[in-house]
Amino acid sequence: MARKPHPEPFRIKMVEPIRLLPRQEREAVLQRAGYNVFNIRSEDVFIDLLTDSGTSAMSASQWAALMVGDEAYAGSASFHRLREAVEEIFGYPYVIPTHQGRAAENVLFGVLVRPGTWVAGNTIFDTTRAHILDKGGRPAEFVIAEGLEPQAEHPFKGNVDVARLRASIGEIGAGNVSFVLVTLTSNNNGGQPVSLENLRAVREVASEYGLPLIIDAARYAENALFIKQREAGYATRELLDITREMFALADGCTMSGKKAALVNIGGFIAVLDERLYRACLERLVLFEGFPTYGGLAGRDLEAMAQGLREGLDEAYLMSRLEQVAYLAEALDGVGVPVVKPPGGHGVYVDAGAFLDHLPRDRFPAEALAAALYLEGGIRGAGLGTLALGETEPEDNDAPGAPEAARWRHPPLELLRLAIPRRVYTYAHMDYVADTMARLAANRRCIPGLRLVHEASVLRHFLSTLEPVG
Repeated sequence: MARKPHPEPFRIKMVEPIRLLPRQEREAVLQRAGYNVFNIRSEDVFIDLLTDSGTSAMSASQWAALMVGDEAYAGSASFHRLREAVEEIFGYPYVIPTHQGRAAENVLFGVLVRPGTWVAGNTIFDTTRAHILDKGGRPAEFVIAEGLEPQAEHPFKGNVDVARLRASIGEIGAGNVSFVLVTLTSNNNGGQPVSLENLRAVREVASEYGLPLIIDAARYAENALFIKQREAGYATRELLDITREMFALADGCTMSGKKAALVNIGGFIAVLDERLYRACLERLVLFEGFPTYGGLAGRDLEAMAQGLREGLDEAYLMSRLEQVAYLAEALDGVGVPVVKPPGGHGVYVDAGAFLDHLPRDRFPAEALAAALYLEGGIRGAGLGTLALGETEPEDNDAPGAPEAARWRHPPLELLRLAIPRRVYTYAHMDYVADTMARLAANRRCIPGLRLVHEASVLRHFLSTLEPVG
């Protein structure tokens, strides 16, 4: 078993009971959920690693901040405290609150994305991809080759392949690109960080072609700590300084505050340009609310302002990265193939390698997620063909066409075990590793899945499946 790192830099002041259902009940739950773990009720889950989004434990200071929330419809004092925190940390003067990250994407992309044009980035996550497509754009990924090799030990596997990005934009023309998007950290391939050296190079390409550079900032704090740990010249720098340097290279950002801001709901857009800001405001009032609340209660604005500052605490971040690394090492030790090196917010199991007896069109990532819940009441999220794959042209759906021909498979087939912040202990991580060890011993008995109902958008959220074989 992996060596336990340092104790967590906090005390637990409140607990929530969890219960492991008997195996027979878990089997019934899985059947009712259509073998899609997104459809399982929270109370039926023992350890929930589905996502780190909105699942963090808030601090005593955040709970206290809720009590001073200003619920004014316009001009809320809580908004101004949030704006001050965002400007202090990110350096952007124009701040627009939204109810979560995908709402920020909906507003900003509605302004920036032109139909038929690319949004070019490192990796583009599910909801981000969906909003690009919804606006008529085309997601285009340019992560480095090592980023798509689960066992490659590269310190910054979220980096953009700058040479390929420059050549591709040059080939199609800058007029066919809406903007460049860099996700910090890169979620699709394991929560992998992006270096400052790479960000500077991406900025050069964006400037060369006159394109905006936008950062998806959901997990920026973990990225900042990775830079401090792994990039030459930053070992003695403060995390706030590193963060300011990262965001000074971009024209703006979207953020889901449900990650690094340690809140259960909330997000924002922050930009440098006043014209872009005002264009976003006109969309905001249609979909979210008035500019000084943006779909949130004043108390939520207060909690996010406090959480942004807490999220850059180095002792807390060190503890978080250590817990992720601990689980990765424990899984690796029992023969479970994981993405290396461990990322910032979870451990990613190479489901394609783990279930190498299953073809990709039998959804190994979701099959492993279902098996993990059945074996131990643990919920993780599949990030493979169901979530990120694309279907081939309609004539491949003709009667008699092989099911496998429908899919353009993404590069990786992963099961994400996202660890909520300040929620679980090392004993919980040990339980996860023990459960995965039992699955590893009998992995060839895990069946594949086939679609029963296929949703047309964000397929992995809404579809239902059934075992096959």
